[in-house]
Amino acid sequence: MTRLRSAALVGNPNAGKSALFNALTGARQKIANYPGVTVERKSGRLILPSGEPVELTDLPGSYGLHPTSPDEEVTAKVILGQFPGESAPEVLVIVLDASNLEQHLVFAQEVIALGRPTVVALNMVDLAERDGLVLDPKALQEALGVPVVPTVAVRRRGLDELAAAIAVAEVRAAIDPADHHQPHTNLTERRLTAHAVAEAAIISETRRHRMHAKLDRVLLHPWIGPVILFALLFVVFQAVFAGATPFADALDGGVGWLHDGVKGAMAPSLARDLLTDGIIAGVGSVVVFLPQIVILFFFILAMEASGYMARAAFLMDRMMAGVGLSGRSFIPLLSSFACAIPGIMATRSITDPRDRLTTILIAPMMTCSARLPVYAVIIAAFIPNRSVALGIGLQGLVLLALYVAGIVGAMVVALILRRSITKGAASGFIMELPKYQMPRLKDLAIGLFQRAWIFLRRAGTIIFTVTVVLWLLLNFPRAADGRDQIDASIAGHIANGLAVVVEPIGFNRDMSLALIPAMAAREVAVSSLATTYAVGAADDDESNRALGAQLARRWTLPMALAFLAWFVFAPQCMSTIAVTRRETNGWKWPLFMLGYLFALAYVAAGVTFWAATAAGL
Repeated sequence: MTRLRSAALVGNPNAGKSALFNALTGARQKIANYPGVTVERKSGRLILPSGEPVELTDLPGSYGLHPTSPDEEVTAKVILGQFPGESAPEVLVIVLDASNLEQHLVFAQEVIALGRPTVVALNMVDLAERDGLVLDPKALQEALGVPVVPTVAVRRRGLDELAAAIAVAEVRAAIDPADHHQPHTNLTERRLTAHAVAEAAIISETRRHRMHAKLDRVLLHPWIGPVILFALLFVVFQAVFAGATPFADALDGGVGWLHDGVKGAMAPSLARDLLTDGIIAGVGSVVVFLPQIVILFFFILAMEASGYMARAAFLMDRMMAGVGLSGRSFIPLLSSFACAIPGIMATRSITDPRDRLTTILIAPMMTCSARLPVYAVIIAAFIPNRSVALGIGLQGLVLLALYVAGIVGAMVVALILRRSITKGAASGFIMELPKYQMPRLKDLAIGLFQRAWIFLRRAGTIIFTVTVVLWLLLNFPRAADGRDQIDASIAGHIANGLAVVVEPIGFNRDMSLALIPAMAAREVAVSSLATTYAVGAADDDESNRALGAQLARRWTLPMALAFLAWFVFAPQCMSTIAVTRRETNGWKWPLFMLGYLFALAYVAAGVTFWAATAAGL
């Protein structure tokens, strides 16, 4: 018998290869990098039942031998023996996740088709059985034409049998290489074969497991799936207004009570005005939107924990391919609905540099949670709180329309970029689908607490600081008798200069003033408006009015709609620009992002204002 010199573990990501490698090699391991790349190389000694050693390599997870990432490129080169000075592994050990067999069999067929000595480790069979799926390794072995060994790496089950199969694999291949099954190499045919082989290998499955398969057939359907996704988003935005209103009103009442209490307890002075018109009016006007933030993230976290979010990425892959992107961009863009900063950082998972750059440039167009207070206060002030159909509120529809406008705008920009500056073909997209499960209430509670704390921390730091600075700029120098304090102030002079630029799109001085501090954080626009109207109030009765009432009295509907259109596109967040500079290693792309987004915001606001004015709104 020819002595085995090398073997390699191959398979999809999350198949349990690393756990199996550790169990087979123990402490006999070494870690290095492959020549010319930064991909980690793990190798170790496997001792066969005969006592002979084998050099075992744990290859990076891959979905195919046609690489789309550095990890997949390394795996393909090792399997095919394309690294200079290194021969191909003599035995390939394909690791399959028993609970996700059909998907993993697609790549397995491609490896088996090479005709090399091969063994299949059917791993994590205990988890599959826990989920109600019992498989027949013999049926799988007959279908694939190579030895199949059930394993549970973390419990060291099946390791001796796997080592014995590796030893036999070389002898078997040397005697009759034709024994190895040669399946279709076409991707579509491999998928069909994988489905048939996986179905034939099932001994029994519970009703729960069958239900999960049926759910996927519906939720991932190319026509039904997107309708369900859109309907779910519709419910989310309806709930943001309908469910949050009582809590937001209670918080608003609490802010008003605190405002009146402080005003009544202190003698008239600049210190009292700073507390009431600056800090309480400014910070309080943002804090009252905490219920909307919590409800929005409740749905997002629930979709992530249930396993639906990954399926939404698959549904979006078709649409994103139409604009030159892939489903890989969906997760970073989805993260940008919380905040563009982690969304931009998440683009590191995108291997195609043009895909990644395009995703970075459009990420700020996703409607982040910082925009929600701006949207909510304007919608509440100008859009009637009435139903347009059974259970469908007009305010929720408008909010959904703003989110859709950001998404559509991002897709249009992506299409333009991919056909010009970042021209190139869309890359492929394969992603592991997690199992369906009920979200744990404890995990949801922790996630909501973290999101709420981040929001309140911003209110207590960034918004607080900007509000105090704005109040000082609005109050100094002091106006002479009879003169408007805002016009006399430093902030007023700045706003009057900016108003000349934005007046054509329907913005007045106060709206102009809100745009400047909003560069620190978008929601500061709300506190800026509240502080401005509190400082400029003619009497105490006027200063006590809620911000929504102030806006409804001072703005027209076309002005309000133009303000919303501006915030759909404008890059009102310097932290986003900073992280873009870091991720692109220079100022070229951040400055490009600033330029095109401000241009889009200006045009969108102008078109909205003049269209609404012409319509007589």
